[in-house]
Amino acid sequence: MNMVQSSLTRAEATTRAEQIRVDSYDVTVDLSGALDPDQMTFGSQATVRFTAEDGAETFIDFIHDSISLVELNGDELDVDDVVEGSRIRLPELEGANELTVVGRALYSRSGEGMHRYVDPQDGNVYTYTQYEPADCRRVFPVFEQPDLKASFTFTVITPPEWIAGSNGEHLGSEAAGTSDVPGAIAHEFAPTERISTYITTILAGPYTKVTDEWQGADVQGETQTVPLALYCRRALAEHLDSDELFAVTKQGLDFFTELFAFDYPFGKYEQAFVPEYNLGAMENPGLVTLTEDYLFPSGATRTQLAGRANTMLHEMCHMWFGDLVTMKWWDDLWLKESFAEFMGAYASVRATEYDDAWVAFALGRKEWAYRQDQLPTTHPIVADIVDLEAARQNFDGITYAKGASVLKQLVAFVGEEAFIDACRAYFRRYAFGNTDLNDFLTVLDEACEADVRSWADAWLLTTGVPHLEAGVEREPDGAISAAALTQTSDAPRPHVVAVSTYAPDNSGQLLLQRSTEVRVDPDEPTTDLAELLGDTSPVVLVNDRDLTYCLASPGAEASARSPTPPTS
Repeated sequence: MNMVQSSLTRAEATTRAEQIRVDSYDVTVDLSGALDPDQMTFGSQATVRFTAEDGAETFIDFIHDSISLVELNGDELDVDDVVEGSRIRLPELEGANELTVVGRALYSRSGEGMHRYVDPQDGNVYTYTQYEPADCRRVFPVFEQPDLKASFTFTVITPPEWIAGSNGEHLGSEAAGTSDVPGAIAHEFAPTERISTYITTILAGPYTKVTDEWQGADVQGETQTVPLALYCRRALAEHLDSDELFAVTKQGLDFFTELFAFDYPFGKYEQAFVPEYNLGAMENPGLVTLTEDYLFPSGATRTQLAGRANTMLHEMCHMWFGDLVTMKWWDDLWLKESFAEFMGAYASVRATEYDDAWVAFALGRKEWAYRQDQLPTTHPIVADIVDLEAARQNFDGITYAKGASVLKQLVAFVGEEAFIDACRAYFRRYAFGNTDLNDFLTVLDEACEADVRSWADAWLLTTGVPHLEAGVEREPDGAISAAALTQTSDAPRPHVVAVSTYAPDNSGQLLLQRSTEVRVDPDEPTTDLAELLGDTSPVVLVNDRDLTYCLASPGAEASARSPTPPTS
């Protein structure tokens, strides 16, 4: 059926979050008919328990094919009366409410909602879900906004030869009581922790599955065991390089649990490589989905393996930044994506063999940010997201790559130890909750002496690329007699930046001679580089080690006491 698909506004989300608190969902999806190419829909049923203000009215979201039942607190509501496009109106709420909705949803070929794929190599059918930012409502009825977290219990009904996965632990399978196709199997999953709707997930099909486990120390020093699994379609099973994939996964779990001083919070860690995926990967807790382009039938270069490891660690970081603690609304998408983008490179360097990840970041991802930030379409890192359609447009080079670049500058600005202390406090304080910019700045403010709020105003709420230029004067013998940095920008920012000198050795290779790390005050026109005085090196490099986000140049050098040029 055709319907109006409403784009939830920030104002509506704020009102709904003030009205209700969601406790749990019990969800059943019936995929038993997925093998029939003429079957365009699947059964979907959800029972939602939530509290509300007495007498309040709100709505739940469901992009559906049909709805056969809406039952609220034991009363069956008139479907024609309460279903309005992709919204189901819920009138006269009580303090404690139980809502059951039964209907049918549509399979997708666009990568949104429940995607169904037919493998041209062997005819096998595979399904998986993709929801960010608001396509969970394409699979089951849901209060579709990130700050209405809940515990989710899934039952997935499939053909008997299929396996299934979801966020929670797989508890077992049995004959389905009722299903679209006789002989189907019902797969039961354990309830999740309190998570947001867009990171729930379902995977079902004749996938190849390989298992392992990670053992590491928890924050108390006790052994923690996390079951691991990898999935891919059968036609790619021989190219599932599980040894390498599990190695990177274990290195990441070792690294992040120690770095964040917070145990991995979601029980198991599975990763599925899925076909026709719209994204690189998605951080569904307990079951991360990744594009199967990260499997390499023709063999992989080191660059490809490094890029995949970076993505895997990016998604793993989300288990803390994004899943454990989630932004209240999409304005603060940077609170998960900028941090995960930063941590993908940060963890690669410190935890894996791919220790040149920051070089790859600077040459690829950061260049993406520079290009987008100089277009008329640029926007602040903390964006003004008025509705869900605006949220879809915000997954770009500013949120990801500029955000990560600016976080790298923040680490230089406040110090690495203070930054990590702030992250640890953030997780302890807001675990399984929702936050905004002010919440993170509060813990950061407590962890360091720097003026982080002025820093945030300058970096997160502005647009454009600042320009840092080194002005250098030299004596006739080439020694630097004066050196200073000048910042050119419509909105000058504070910087901690390294300026270094390099000179060639006998083979012509440039070698570091001297380096100075300076703080650039946005209120000062120039910053003195006194430590470079007397240096005769021919090369002056601004933003060495790529600590800040800027267009950098050495400037035009001047000779302080050069000979009089000849005349004609």
